[in-house]
Amino acid sequence: MRPAELYPDDLVFEHEATEATGVPGPVIRKWASRGKIRRYPGDGYSGQGHEYRTMYALPEILPLAARYRPAPQRAPKAA
Repeated sequence: MRPAELYPDDLVFEHEATEATGVPGPVIRKWASRGKIRRYPGDGYSGQGHEYRTMYALPEILPLAARYRPAPQRAPKAA
């Protein structure tokens, strides 16, 4: 079975997943590189930007996004 058949309307690009969940794009890409979510080929071509070459299934992202907490930023060092 193809991924598009599993998630026909749920495959989204990174920026759409970010808008839907509030999780930053680099975090979504890191989850994919660690195997927590799967990547799917997008419909992008060389004329479009790189963000249209990879898609993610929103149902896979939503449970992780519910537990996501941004890491606190370090305080700037005194000069």
